[in-house]
Amino acid sequence: MRVGFVGWRGMVGSVLMERMLAENGFSGLESYFFSTSNVSGKGPDVGEGETVLQDAFDLKALAEMEVILTCQGGGYTTEIYGKLRESGWSGYWIDAASTLRMEEEARIVLDPVNRPIIDDALAAGIKTYAGGNCTVSLMLMALAGLFKADLVEWLTSMTYQSASGAGAANMQELAAQMAVIGDYARPVLDDPAATALDLDRRVTEALGSDSLPVSNFGVPLAASLIPWIDRPVDKGQTREEWKGIAETNRILGTKREIPIDGICVRVGAMRCHSQGFTIKLKKDVPLDEITEIIGSANDWVEVIDNKKEDTLKRLSPAAVSGTLKVPVGRIRKMLIGDDYLTAFSVGDQLLWGAAEPLHRMLRILRDYLGR
Repeated sequence: MRVGFVGWRGMVGSVLMERMLAENGFSGLESYFFSTSNVSGKGPDVGEGETVLQDAFDLKALAEMEVILTCQGGGYTTEIYGKLRESGWSGYWIDAASTLRMEEEARIVLDPVNRPIIDDALAAGIKTYAGGNCTVSLMLMALAGLFKADLVEWLTSMTYQSASGAGAANMQELAAQMAVIGDYARPVLDDPAATALDLDRRVTEALGSDSLPVSNFGVPLAASLIPWIDRPVDKGQTREEWKGIAETNRILGTKREIPIDGICVRVGAMRCHSQGFTIKLKKDVPLDEITEIIGSANDWVEVIDNKKEDTLKRLSPAAVSGTLKVPVGRIRKMLIGDDYLTAFSVGDQLLWGAAEPLHRMLRILRDYLGR
């Protein structure tokens, strides 16, 4: 199967490459690597010997691929996808960007949750597949059991999204902000006579300092947060918040739209997104049954006991970063009624929220085509 990879050196692309190498994912593929900035440069060796980078804007070279997998971003998809289809290319397009997710000719892929929809799409000749929004995919991995059991009447998701969700430059800026705050705070930390108020003043001074880099976030994120992600859309939402209802229902293929809303917040974690859920159940279900439904939905979700020690050790970005685990904890019935459930989940958005669904879709496609 002749596969062209675009955007393989970026953050999501690099994670994808790691996963494919770890899982022998290049076996059975004839892999070609494309570049937007280093054409004819040296490409990666994925077990087939040294490769030469091809031009990611060369429609003729792209059209020779049976499959194109891109992590290059929405701008690239907007520029190339339509032209390639109009040229007569009928291959499979797998994309990390949001550009095509809601298009009629595309399907959003998250196979532990919607494998039947993917299989039906392949059988129907659908050839465009996109990974979903990171928080939506992580929510569905965590709560797939409840959706499959048709127990969710509506849901709110309050997200705590890491810097890496905004890109590599934003991760660097967060670390640089931390360094500036540390420099400002050092004299107070080194002074045994200093008080907490002295420390607070120094940190506050750092947050307002011209030396604090904010060119990417626009404001401080370290020692703060940003309760706004993406551009505004209708009804006071941001586009990131709108994706909750739009993409969830599209991934699940619901006949009756499940209302989903919330507020998306950028926090000072480097990697992994966290979410707090309020779930209105369609009926009162005993808590032990709920935990069984959640915990048995797929091989990666883990129910964490609602105890302090377990929560601190296993339900945080620090505990989950770099893994495929999707822990769900703080599960309890709410005081407002036994048909109201609350829960908290964490997941690595560079894995299940980005690279892993694409990796698995490529493997599904290889098996489907019998290669």
